Amino acid sequence: MSTEQPPPAAPSGPLPAAPPSAAPAALRLEPVTPSNIDAALELKVRPDQERFVSPVAKSLAEAYAYGETAWPRLVYDGDRPVGFVMAFFDITFYPDRPGDLPRSGLWRLNIAAGTQGRGYGRFAVEQVAAEIRRRGGSRVTVTYVPGEDGPEPFYARLGFRPTGELSGDQSVAELDLS
Repeated sequence: MSTEQPPPAAPSGPLPAAPPSAAPAALRLEPVTPSNIDAALELKVRPDQERFVSPVAKSLAEAYAYGETAWPRLVYDGDRPVGFVMAFFDITFYPDRPGDLPRSGLWRLNIAAGTQGRGYGRFAVEQVAAEIRRRGGSRVTVTYVPGEDGPEPFYARLGFRPTGELSGDQSVAELDLS
C-alpha cells in the first residue's frame, strides 16, 4: 500500500474473491511486539516502490504518536513475516469542514519485495476491512501516492473507488462494506 497520511472516501462493493496463493490457515496478522519488532523493521518493499510508501520504521513512529487511532500489524505466512499493515480508526480528515465524518481505513501497506504477488496484500486489506466491520464501520478509506507503477490498480482490483479528494499529495479512494 502507499498511504502516507490517514485516508478519505469512495463506495464500491465487497472485496472480490480471489484464489489464495498461500494456504489461508497459514496467514495471520499479529501485533508488533518486542519479540518481532526487528523482523518488522527489516521488511522492505521493492526499490521502485519506495517512492509510494513510507518505510515500516516511520509507520511505527506514527503508531506511537497516534496510539489511540493507529493499528500496526505484521502479516505472517506461517512463522515468516511477509508484510506490514497499519490501519487507522475514526479519524476526521477535515475537522474544519461541517459534516466531515470520521473515517477508518488503511494507513500503510508494505509487502516485502520477495513475497509480492502471492495474495498477502489482499489478505491484509481483507483483515483491515473485517476489523472495521467489527468496530461498526461500513467503509474502508485509503490514500495513495498516484503515479505510474503505483498502488492504484491494486486497490481498484479490490473494489476501491476514487473519491476525487486529495489528502495532501495523495489520492483518496474508498471501499463500501455495506
